[in-house]
Amino acid sequence: MSPATDVAPATPARIATKRTVLMCKPEFFTVVYRINPWMDPALPTDTALAVRQWQSLYDTYVGLGFDVHLIDPIDGLPDMVYAANGGFVIDNIAYGASFTYPERQPEGPAYMDWFGANDFDVRVPENVNEGEGDFLLVGGVILAGTGFRSASNSHEELASIYGREVVTLNLVNPSFYHLDTAIAVLDDDNIAYLPSAFDEEGLTILRGRFPDAVLVNEEDASVLGLNSFSDGYNVVIASRATDFERQLRERGYNPIGVDLSELLLGGGGVKCCTLELRR
Repeated sequence: MSPATDVAPATPARIATKRTVLMCKPEFFTVVYRINPWMDPALPTDTALAVRQWQSLYDTYVGLGFDVHLIDPIDGLPDMVYAANGGFVIDNIAYGASFTYPERQPEGPAYMDWFGANDFDVRVPENVNEGEGDFLLVGGVILAGTGFRSASNSHEELASIYGREVVTLNLVNPSFYHLDTAIAVLDDDNIAYLPSAFDEEGLTILRGRFPDAVLVNEEDASVLGLNSFSDGYNVVIASRATDFERQLRERGYNPIGVDLSELLLGGGGVKCCTLELRR
C-alpha cells in the first residue's frame, strides 16, 4: 500500500449568472460639498476623467453580458452616479431611497420615477435609507447596515415589504459608512468583508453566518476594494485591491480590476455605481 498523501481540497466551480443593473453616467460629477470622509471640495475633480473611468466599468459589464439600463443624470446632483444608493430592488419591487443629507435628497424621487416608468412596483419609503448602499442580498437573506446613513427602522420596513429575513449590522468606521463599502457579496453563499468596519455584535453575526468569508485587509478596503460587484464568478473590483484579487483567484473567482479613482473622490467605487435590478 502506498503511503497516504495530503490532497489539497478542490476549488469550487463558480458559476456566472447574468445580471441586470442600473447605472448613471457621471456627466455632472464634481465634489462641491462634504458628506463623507472621502470628499474634499478643496481638491480638484476631473469630470471628463470620471466619465471615462465610468465608461470602462460600463463596457466591462456589457462585455460580461449584463443587461445595463441607464438613468439620465440631473444637473446639480453630482452624486447621482452612485446608483446603488437610489433604491433596493427584489421581486420587481423597488423600495425607494430617502437620503440622510439634503444635498442628495432629490435623488430619491428621481430614481423612484425611473422605477415607475420601467414597470417596477414602487414603494415610497417611510424611513431614512440609502438603498443598496446599505442593503445587500445574500441568498435569501438581506444584510442591512446602519450607524451612519440608513436608519435601523428602515430594516423593519424592508422586512415587511419583502417578507425576507433582515439581519442588522452596525457600522462603526466613518470611512466605511455604507454596508457596500465594508462587505462584498460574492455569490449566494459567500461574502468578503472588513472586520474593523463592524462592532463586536456584527462581527459575531458575520463569523457565525459566513465562517469561510474572505477577510480583506485595511489597505485594500481603503481603495474601496470591497465596493465590488459579482455575478457569481466574475468579480469586478478596484484595480488597486491586489491582495483581495489574489484571495478571489485562490477561491476560484475571476477578479476584474477597474480604475474608478476619480469617483473615489466622492466616496464611491464599483458597487456604488451599480444598482442591481431583480425582476
